[in-house]
Amino acid sequence: MSSNNVLELFGYSAKSDNVQNWNGIISDQNCVFTDTRCFKVRKSQPEISIGTCTVRYGKDEKDIIICPKRLLERKQVFTDCLHLLSLHEPGNEFHIVSEISIPGGSVDYFLVSAKKGKVKDFVAIEFQTLDTTGTIWPERQRLLSDLGVETNSSESHSTKSFGMNWKMTAKTILVQLHHKIETFEHFNKHLVLIVQNYLLDYMSREFNFDHLHNPARIGDSMHIHSYSLENNNDIFRLELGFRLSTDADGISICLGLQADAKIELEHIIAELERKISKSTLLTLG
Repeated sequence: MSSNNVLELFGYSAKSDNVQNWNGIISDQNCVFTDTRCFKVRKSQPEISIGTCTVRYGKDEKDIIICPKRLLERKQVFTDCLHLLSLHEPGNEFHIVSEISIPGGSVDYFLVSAKKGKVKDFVAIEFQTLDTTGTIWPERQRLLSDLGVETNSSESHSTKSFGMNWKMTAKTILVQLHHKIETFEHFNKHLVLIVQNYLLDYMSREFNFDHLHNPARIGDSMHIHSYSLENNNDIFRLELGFRLSTDADGISICLGLQADAKIELEHIIAELERKISKSTLLTLG
């Protein structure tokens, strides 16, 4: 078992003695949460996926998720949003559609209720994990050495370290929400932010969150779902902690700004229907 601060690589626990074929895992570069090649690559060597999902950081040793794809575990975050599909009816299909463009950017995922290829309802879902500063590469290389995977020894001996970009991550996601929430509130739809508990704790301290509803109110347009990463014998699992909610005015209060984003509902629905297919169908098997 490794004492390294990298806790998960390509979705596998680096702390567990049950993972045997690390050479194959590193060679395949496959993310278990997407079943595709890990999208986090080295700038200097784009053929190499970094694969770091979760790290242990700080004097209090927080287990912090640094890859948004890590939030896809078991697709739990999507099933935890099903109650916000107020127009869903039995017989409709659920779809997960990614990367729909709206003014000011794009939305990570949409949970869609559809019937015969036609959108009946949807929930917009944004993922946010902590960004790192510095480089985690030497820690990763030391971990591979500990795990018996051949690696570049000079890189593993580097003294360069990494940190957490708490302030920029929190400010960036709040500004993005500020730009987007009026769009969905205008159509009486929900936008959900998925975050880890440590990031939400920081945001609550640094910004004005006192007016947010806890527990969440289903009638609010903006919802925040906070997840903890539970450690069970060095196997890590996402667990929903609590839910907050507010509206467009509430996000403006957080930042002291005024939002003004509008988009035609028909545009969003057309984009969703264009992307719905068998491959987007939400299955829990």
